[in-house]
Amino acid sequence: MNDNDNALFNQSLEKGLAVLRAFDAQRRTMNLAEVAEAAGINKSSAQRMIHTLEALGYVRKHPQTKRFQLTPRVMEIGYNYLAADTLVDVANPFLAELAQVTGETTNLTEPDGVEMVYVARFVAPKFIPIHMPIGSRIPMYCTGSGRAYLSALEDGEVRELLAASELQRHTQQTLVDPEAILAQVSMTRAKGYAINNEELFLGDMTIAAPILGSQGRPVASVHVVAPTSRWTQEEAERRLAPAVIECARAIRTSIRTL
Repeated sequence: MNDNDNALFNQSLEKGLAVLRAFDAQRRTMNLAEVAEAAGINKSSAQRMIHTLEALGYVRKHPQTKRFQLTPRVMEIGYNYLAADTLVDVANPFLAELAQVTGETTNLTEPDGVEMVYVARFVAPKFIPIHMPIGSRIPMYCTGSGRAYLSALEDGEVRELLAASELQRHTQQTLVDPEAILAQVSMTRAKGYAINNEELFLGDMTIAAPILGSQGRPVASVHVVAPTSRWTQEEAERRLAPAVIECARAIRTSIRTL
């Protein structure tokens, strides 16, 4: 049964959330017509949603331009998720230790659909080419953390996720052939860690390992950023991969004791 066919499904709430999601880096401010188009709803619905969200403090209108934008109150929703996420609490000290041991930035990502979402991050003082704040989303198919997560799934599940993904080239290094990606996932499964060498961003290389839950299913990935300006792939695999694997295992063990 589709959500729209479910008598309990609230379409007004769906539209309100669509309006909130419509604002992003490309659409920082919008007028009413732009909100309606971006959210995929008619102008009348957009007006009702915007009025409600403005009254609740999630949206404000600029007094001069009359254009709408999000307010910091929107972050409360995301923060509440992080505050309630036991995995983040458990992982933080291990991520901090991993950052200290490697001298590089460490991250925790969790799956959402065909993407991985950053939920924890310890930034090293050294330069990193790409800034990925908490809440950033990256595709599974061409990232270290994504392939680490995929490696802990059955091949059938991996194929389904790849089929649902928009496989596009981000750099000349990006693998977009499903069979080539599956081969990388199999290699990750054998090694216990994944590597992404400039497939998403130039200058960016990561080493990642999956975190398994109590049922043996993957729940997240941990990864270390190894900029190509400082690391060769051989060095990163030799020096960083063992620490990343150990961090993922320590987090898994701690989860089991809860």
